[in-house]
Amino acid sequence: MQNDKTTLRDLSILTSGDNDVFALIDHTTTHAGRDRLHKHIMHPPDTHEKLKEVQDVVKFWSAHLELWPTIILNGTLVMLEKFFESADNLSAPPAGITSLFNSFFQKLLNKQEYFFIQFSLSHLSDFLKGCTQLSEIADKHDVPPLLKRELDLIKEELQHRLTAQLINVSKETKYAELAQLNYKARREIKNVVYRLIGSYARLDAWQSMAKATKTHEWVFPELLAAAPIYFETTGLNHPLLQRPVSYDIAFDNKHNFLLLTGANMSGKTTFMRAIGVGALLAHLGMGVPAKSLKISFLQGIITNMQVEDNILRGESYFFAEVQRMKQTAEKLLQQQPHLVLMDELFKGTNVHDAYECSKAVIDGLLHHPGHLMILSTHLYEVVEQFRNSNEILFYYFVTTMSANGGYEFTYELKPGISDDRIGYRILQKEGVIALLNKNTN
Repeated sequence: MQNDKTTLRDLSILTSGDNDVFALIDHTTTHAGRDRLHKHIMHPPDTHEKLKEVQDVVKFWSAHLELWPTIILNGTLVMLEKFFESADNLSAPPAGITSLFNSFFQKLLNKQEYFFIQFSLSHLSDFLKGCTQLSEIADKHDVPPLLKRELDLIKEELQHRLTAQLINVSKETKYAELAQLNYKARREIKNVVYRLIGSYARLDAWQSMAKATKTHEWVFPELLAAAPIYFETTGLNHPLLQRPVSYDIAFDNKHNFLLLTGANMSGKTTFMRAIGVGALLAHLGMGVPAKSLKISFLQGIITNMQVEDNILRGESYFFAEVQRMKQTAEKLLQQQPHLVLMDELFKGTNVHDAYECSKAVIDGLLHHPGHLMILSTHLYEVVEQFRNSNEILFYYFVTTMSANGGYEFTYELKPGISDDRIGYRILQKEGVIALLNKNTN
């Protein structure tokens, strides 16, 4: 799956703050694991087969979180990096009078170096112990193939001749032995440890997705082949909302286009974001916030939601909308299916232009049945033009309006078309009309 930064921002997957989807799924234990999880989101598996392999690993960890080693902490990896990158003044192995100095004299004569070596090697020992615990999982449990390959790599790296000695390091280890291990470790096992950290980071990212799935009580989706295009979900909700509303919706290759109507603030954008977030989480190999989800393997998600103008380049909001739609059209020329989410297109021009442009875009989109597409609009006249199109699904969000001018959003999704127009009611309810009509004289 390929997703650009605009899509990840529109779906609140990765933002500059803490209130995003990444924060929900980040249960990594180290910064290395967190970086790996971030890269996984930026570059999800690129084939259906690879995605299913990752999902099998995440399923395994969700059922066996108790197997995750607790001895490796983020500080462990930080200390190892400092240890291997710090200056080493020894050009030859410690020998002679240096190796005869006991711990007492070393603490007395070179206190800082002694404690640095002891502290570093104890962290290295903890790291190798944790990796050993991980490698043993493959022998005790029926692990999925992708996880088995990663654990076997760890087991192979642990065959280094220094591993056993380093694992046995403790507070009682004499300085002469510490000095020898310090010299040998820096020269012989640095690359091994860095490769082990890479493996650990991948495992950390997988267990993080598993823990998020279990913590939030999400369900694993059924991952289908790319064709024929299919999307069916029950109880889907937006994971960032405190009291989310659930949605049931289904698409297939005969009904791949959903035209969404409803008043402003009635829930259209939230619904589309829920669809996008659910699809992306599924393509990470983890659980989704729904009761069930069946989804075809998608090449990518394309959003047209929060288009921004570029004042430095002299580009208007409307021109930015056109450019984003051009990017969308280019993606739709690919045979692999995409999920396209379009929220009230062409807001940067007048109503007549918006009508003409929206109608033309919908006409064009209907020529691409191999993709899943949702378009929301408040232009009732546009919807009327396509009311009799068999390939289009029509859904709307309910707004309850009273005779005295009041209104209430139920956020309920129903089949059909809405012609609710409540902009003027909102102006009245918020007191804008009354304020403007006040005489200041």
